[in-house]
Amino acid sequence: MNAKFIPHATAIARILMAQIFILSGLSKIGAADAISGYMQAMHVPAALLWPTIAFEIVAGSLIVLGYRTRIVSLLLAGFCVATALIFHHQFADPMQINMFLKNIAMTGGFVLLAGVGAGSLSLDARRGG
Repeated sequence: MNAKFIPHATAIARILMAQIFILSGLSKIGAADAISGYMQAMHVPAALLWPTIAFEIVAGSLIVLGYRTRIVSLLLAGFCVATALIFHHQFADPMQINMFLKNIAMTGGFVLLAGVGAGSLSLDARRGG
């Protein structure tokens, strides 16, 4: 790959990885009752709904901006593993297997992002971190 494209590739990857969290958080706002019911059915306290929404939107936005990327990426990697194990463990359902594997793949991407950082087109690069 041309070295001049690496900063752009990293920025594009950050945006693509983050979009699922931003959009998921926003969509939960409009379906809060249904989501809290689903959480309770999976033995997760409904009181965690609004902190989850905030986390998804804020963490996703920080990844897009490339701010505190290494730390936020590790937090999102942990979130992906936790949600895979809590919400997508019904392996008799092929859709749940796909959702589980999607979360595990995203975990890999966030671990990689934590290792390489946000790249030069980021707020981290501007602040020297």
